[in-house]
Amino acid sequence: MSTAAELQKTIDEMIDGERGILAADESSGTIEKRLKAVGIESTEENRRWYRSMLLSTTEVGRYICGVIFYEETMTQKDDKGTPLPELAASQGIIPGIKVDKGKGPLPGAPGDMITYGLDGLEERLTHYKSLGARFAKWREVYPITDHNPTPLGLTANAEMLARYAAVCQSLGIVPIVEPEVLIDGNHSIERSAEVNEQVLNAVFSALRQHGVTLEHMILKPSMVTPGKEAGKSSPEEVAAMTLRTLKRCVPPAVPGINFLSGGQTPEEATANLNALNQPENGAPWKLGMSYGRALQEPAMAAWAGDTANKALAQQAFLKRARLNSLAKKGQYTAEKEAAD
Repeated sequence: MSTAAELQKTIDEMIDGERGILAADESSGTIEKRLKAVGIESTEENRRWYRSMLLSTTEVGRYICGVIFYEETMTQKDDKGTPLPELAASQGIIPGIKVDKGKGPLPGAPGDMITYGLDGLEERLTHYKSLGARFAKWREVYPITDHNPTPLGLTANAEMLARYAAVCQSLGIVPIVEPEVLIDGNHSIERSAEVNEQVLNAVFSALRQHGVTLEHMILKPSMVTPGKEAGKSSPEEVAAMTLRTLKRCVPPAVPGINFLSGGQTPEEATANLNALNQPENGAPWKLGMSYGRALQEPAMAAWAGDTANKALAQQAFLKRARLNSLAKKGQYTAEKEAAD
């Protein structure tokens, strides 16, 4: 199979009208905080059991098309000895891998960040592919202040995303391109829209310069929302501002846009996704989700570190996956949330 055919096969299996992506790629520090919040110690065994529990949920493949793993998870096995990438694949869920190495300050651009990990990327991707990964993810973050992101921040971060995506496609691995505009601050939704537009314009300019095939990538952007200290906007306003921004910046050649939840509650993330998928919006892309906490939070709380709660945790996880599938079809309602 040619590289192009390999990429197209993965896109065909990941982009549809019903399923989304589970982001289970929390770093060691992030998963520790989330587990601690529900009284669970972040041991390797607890992390292994928890993630294998999610992936073994009956029928979850009806609502989840892909899972982003953290490096540790790629080599872990379930209680029966099945590698977790194989467990995912047995449910019709394509395994993927987070390949960036975290972030730090961007020299020359006070307040901006840059992500590390291009060194050795080709070798790491080749190894992950041998373990079953068919797509990858790289995240750049953009704080919003009166002066951030700077022109240098926009350019440097876009360059990293484009270089990563080009390496992925050269190896037959679909890149998820994640430019996350942070919600920290008291900025308005209008300011958020302005920054998101700047970010996406810079990213797609860099992708074109590096010859990235748009048809063989997935975009994972932020929704356009106010800063978390500025209050909430309605799902309809979030959808209107987000779609306006995307239509200005993202070519229709991109097959799918899978939003990150970015600090939203599970219910908010589902309601906003539903508003984005109303038929009258006329989006040229498949609009879905690539949620982490917004998919997992109820399941983690139900589990609470007790394996006897496995069925309850899986039920909570399947509920959120199913409701987000409804949202992807524009069919989610508060009544279905309450009744499910």
